[in-house]
Amino acid sequence: MTSQVSSTAEQADGAAVGEQRTVAGRKDVRRLDRVIIRFAGDSGDGMQLTGDRFTSETASFGNDLSTLPNFPAEIRAPAGTLPGVSSFQLHFADHDILTPGDAPNVLVAMNPAALKANIADLPRGAEIIVNTDEFTRRAMQKVGYDSSPLEDGSLDGYSLHPVPLTTLTVEALREFGLTRKEAERSKNMFALGLLSWMYHRPTEGTERFLRAKFAGKPGIAAANIAAYRAGWNFGETTEDFAVSYEVAPAATAFPPGVYRNISGNLALSYGLITASRQAGLPLYLGSYPITPASDILHELSRHKNFGVRTFQAEDEIAGIGAALGAAFGGSLAVTTTSGPGVALKSETIGLAVSLELPLLIVDIQRGGPSTGLPTKTEQADLLQAMYGRNGEAPVPVVAPRTPADCFDAALEAARIALAYRTPVFLLSDGYLANGSEPWRVPDLQELPDLTVRFAQGPNHVLDDGTEVFWPYKRDPHTLARPWAVPGTPHLEHRIGGIEKQDGTGHISYDPANHDFMVRTRQAKIDGIDVPDVEVDDPDGARTLVLGWGSTYGPITAAVRRLRAAGESIAQAHLRHLNPFPRNLGTVLERYDKVVVPEMNLGQLATLVRARYLVDARSHNQVNGMPFKAEQLAAALKEAIDD
Repeated sequence: MTSQVSSTAEQADGAAVGEQRTVAGRKDVRRLDRVIIRFAGDSGDGMQLTGDRFTSETASFGNDLSTLPNFPAEIRAPAGTLPGVSSFQLHFADHDILTPGDAPNVLVAMNPAALKANIADLPRGAEIIVNTDEFTRRAMQKVGYDSSPLEDGSLDGYSLHPVPLTTLTVEALREFGLTRKEAERSKNMFALGLLSWMYHRPTEGTERFLRAKFAGKPGIAAANIAAYRAGWNFGETTEDFAVSYEVAPAATAFPPGVYRNISGNLALSYGLITASRQAGLPLYLGSYPITPASDILHELSRHKNFGVRTFQAEDEIAGIGAALGAAFGGSLAVTTTSGPGVALKSETIGLAVSLELPLLIVDIQRGGPSTGLPTKTEQADLLQAMYGRNGEAPVPVVAPRTPADCFDAALEAARIALAYRTPVFLLSDGYLANGSEPWRVPDLQELPDLTVRFAQGPNHVLDDGTEVFWPYKRDPHTLARPWAVPGTPHLEHRIGGIEKQDGTGHISYDPANHDFMVRTRQAKIDGIDVPDVEVDDPDGARTLVLGWGSTYGPITAAVRRLRAAGESIAQAHLRHLNPFPRNLGTVLERYDKVVVPEMNLGQLATLVRARYLVDARSHNQVNGMPFKAEQLAAALKEAIDD
């Protein structure tokens, strides 16, 4: 393996060798400060499960970590083909890290397709563990290999470990009486055991997981555990692996507290449940399954004990219609989707704007247009969230920046929706949704109070002294209208999509009233109280890099690299995209150059240019993958020097 010393700032993606020791009768052990591992194979080889288990053990060990699952859009792509390759990348370290890493130090390739699809990402000197049993002539020809890469010298620049994973797994499970096909399914556990030995990962958690997963099939559980242990023992005894590696816990990376590993979709689900509890409202999800948002529906459906109701609708329109009905009925209402679903929901989002009811629209962005890249990531729905409705229909937009931050972003979106009686967009993406990192479980006293007060009686007195309820009589500070739960005596009122009369809520075609209502709805959004944007600028830089959403990790990693190299650069990251923080214009004026990296063709840059007349420079990427820190650092260096 290539060795490279790096500081706690995320400067490089190489694994750093700090020391080497030899235990009597044991192999050499080298201490590293970071490692990037990628598991790759067919979508049926269990690479996501393997990566998840390695990640769970790494989290329990106390390392900081960041993951990048990557899988085909097809449910079962043709076996052994490049489109069918599934991979899982994990970056773990003894210090604070921000990204899944640019280039793997170790690749586990279960077949020729996995090797060919990933070899370009490996630096010279990286370790490659290949399952030689799958390198048949037919399998290699299927992906364009004219000769075996294991024998033709094309891998001479790497540390190659040929391992007959399938044969060894079948042999290890001979006593279990399984067919060869059944035994072969456990080869991912053999690979997991081998990597667990190489990096001194705990084993007890994986064995408990396997017993629980196959509790109804104890024989299968025992076979998988045997394969896992066989992989561990193979690493311990084979001469091909002369060294194992240690990555110490990240003792100084985390503030004191209770931590767990969490994905973005899981954190978002927990945030929604927490918001409903803090508001004292039942949580209602009206949703239609769509990649990569479906996991939120799956997770919330498990929590009926917390007052959560989930409705899997027949389509996107029915899902948001049911959610808006639940909002009218007094629930914290949510609908989850991705870009194509937002397009279908747009008319009902406009209705929610007109009705001025709290509704969370969770958009887990993916590559588009149309079906696009369902399992790849993108940030291309920002302008759709801002303007994708007929008429003047302003909606607040909130975006989390890391998987763990999805929890806090869900609470913030709920705060705005409930306080200002408005639908709110929560823009996550596939990178955050499927990626994971350590998350500190918050104490209850840290959580915001989201208590809601429903209308209980008349709120207006007519000229003749009659007390009545006006559904559009607004709070003078927030411009929010009262929320009256159906069935409350004397609070009957009209709802619907036709323009309302100010105050009374009666149908109105009056031009002056429409002008007033349009401007009032806009003023309500413009007046939302959001925190000022914070700027990280220790040296008084002339160049500012401005980001939003999931670009936070790569941008921060790139900024750290540049500062470590002596460059001066400032960084700011937006959570609130509508309305913008009130100090954003002042911040932008302080810098000669503003660079906006985005996984789209410049949507935030367009908004910034239009709003603040700043010559914001776009740096764009739309390949379905997150930015690499090294490439982003090079682009920012070019902007500094320009």
